Amino acid sequence: MSDHKDVWIYVEHKEGAFTPMAYELFGIGKKLAGDLGSDLCALVIGENTDELAKEAGYYGASKVYAVDGAPFKTFRGEAYGKAACEVMKKYNPDLVLYRATTQGADLSAVCAATLETGLGSDAIGLELGENKAVKMTRAAFGGSYLVSVINTKTKPQMATVRPKVFAMAERDTSKQAEVVKETVAVAEDDLRTKVLEFIKSQVMVNLVEADIIVSGGRGVGKPEGFNILQELANTLGGALGASRAAVDSGWIPQEHQVGQTGKTVKPKIYIACGISGAIQHLAGMRTSDCIVAINKDAEAPIFKVASYGIVADYNQVVPKLIDEFKKRLNK
Repeated sequence: MSDHKDVWIYVEHKEGAFTPMAYELFGIGKKLAGDLGSDLCALVIGENTDELAKEAGYYGASKVYAVDGAPFKTFRGEAYGKAACEVMKKYNPDLVLYRATTQGADLSAVCAATLETGLGSDAIGLELGENKAVKMTRAAFGGSYLVSVINTKTKPQMATVRPKVFAMAERDTSKQAEVVKETVAVAEDDLRTKVLEFIKSQVMVNLVEADIIVSGGRGVGKPEGFNILQELANTLGGALGASRAAVDSGWIPQEHQVGQTGKTVKPKIYIACGISGAIQHLAGMRTSDCIVAINKDAEAPIFKVASYGIVADYNQVVPKLIDEFKKRLNK
């Protein structure tokens, strides 16, 4: 077993296709690696990992451990777990970070169980604690409390990290990682699952990667109020979000929820309509580049974090915004 005590980032993809968000943990990974005095490495698993490995180098990995093979074309926890665990046993990383996505949650759970180590889930904060153990902060009890979790007894330390919490690392094509190719024998006949097809959800919401989000809260007043917000989002090429209050009222599906118990987002523009600005909601969107708040209550907390504030009924403001944007965008 190697004596390496490196920080590893698992790079997720869908049949070899990836977005820049696949590399979003390299920023915090680089910081933690520096604090630990170790290297930042990447783990990629797929049918052809060359492009994934190259990109990991661009985002700051000094070394990439790559596992190639036909059984890894499509993500399956069983196959990917076997590959990841074999490579981790061989190289002994100190810390492994995954995105808190369906894929990241699946793989991290398999690895934690197989390697008999701890796993922190849905981290919104990561920092070095005592004895070089990583302190992970997560929301608890519906977002009412923040708790810190630390694993001092087993290695590797593992955590899934909520998307869009940490800033992206800069992509630098002059950087190049050392690629270490590993072979892990996984026979298709030995796998208990096959991926037959992907069925897209009828509720297609990609809040995490949206550059523009139009969100509604309790002030929208009724389910139909989201129709005009959806029209504004469509006009701007953005996504439709909502506060927990609107979701709890049954006005809009949970997939749209932004906040500590929903999704954490960091769009270029966040338009909040009828959202008062509860702490739970602010935790999920306050790092947006530009926040536009529309609310009848001039004392609403949302105005304290807003870049621009409009004290008015959204029903009066949003139709005018739609008309003006359609003119300017020639729609």
